[in-house]
Amino acid sequence: MDNVQTLRPSRPFTDWLGRNRRALSAVVILLVLWLFFVASAPTVFLDIQPYTAMFYTLPIGMILTVPLVFVVVSGEIDLAFPSIYGLAALAFAACANPSVMFPTSGFAEGSGLPLLVCLLAALLAGAFGGFINAVLVTRLKLSSLVSTLGMSFLLRGLINIITAGTLVPLSSLAEQNPVFFDVFAGNIGPVPTALIWALLVVVIGYFLFNQHIFGAQIRAVGDNSDSAREMGIDVAAVKTKAYIFTGLCAGFAAVLASLLNRTFFPTAGDGYLLPTLAAVFIGGTPTWGGVGTIVGAAIGAITVGVIDTGIIAAGYTGFYTQFAYGVVIILALLGHRFNRGKSRLS
Repeated sequence: MDNVQTLRPSRPFTDWLGRNRRALSAVVILLVLWLFFVASAPTVFLDIQPYTAMFYTLPIGMILTVPLVFVVVSGEIDLAFPSIYGLAALAFAACANPSVMFPTSGFAEGSGLPLLVCLLAALLAGAFGGFINAVLVTRLKLSSLVSTLGMSFLLRGLINIITAGTLVPLSSLAEQNPVFFDVFAGNIGPVPTALIWALLVVVIGYFLFNQHIFGAQIRAVGDNSDSAREMGIDVAAVKTKAYIFTGLCAGFAAVLASLLNRTFFPTAGDGYLLPTLAAVFIGGTPTWGGVGTIVGAAIGAITVGVIDTGIIAAGYTGFYTQFAYGVVIILALLGHRFNRGKSRLS
């Protein structure tokens, strides 16, 4: 009897609930919020129209939310991604329609570089912005909160200086390259292709976070960076990859939004900071690092979209939107507190 070990009985369903409790908490928040809006405006929320409208507003938020999970789980924060989004949108617009941005460039009205080159320019601009953030945090050892806030102001100021408030029309892109436009901003039946791209980003993020060594390294670094170093993990390199991934996704989201809006606005990216952070925390990723959920983040982005749509559809004024964000975030943080378990990796 001394050598007999007591084995815990296999409980697949209970184990599954334990592994996915954070994402399931996000689902519960979404369902409660949806039921509230259904009760407030049943004729609106039991109709298909609001949901088809959300198909066009959700993709950008989802694409921005997924990579931010990696940064937060690593123990850092990124407040500059909306301005990186704006920088990437500027790079795309400047390449796609340089005659407006640079009247002396010699380009004819409505002509520009091939759209694949414009897409590459936006992605490079986004990745570069993410890399600069990483250098400030990992190499210069600055606070990620303060340094990315500074980068946010710096990049937004740079965009305003370059554009002087100039809008860049992109309406001719659909005629210049209809295949490119349809792939990124067209429709497959009632579903916009932008939503399909957003779901693809979620799948990639899920694979990287849960099935790839990168995700394991991110969680180890966020849980205890000193222990991660002793395990042979290059903490600076891991955090740099997280910031670059965030910048890449910001650049891709900027291209999709530019194509959907058919215009570049100097304010591109403004207004995404708080909703995206809210989506991350509502989705089950806590603030202390080491743990997170990609599926939950996607659900959090949907929850934020439901709030934005539901407030207006239910007959409330837009003044209630931030109030609703605050209530839901506080409830989500309380859920994180009770879901924390015995360790940060639980």
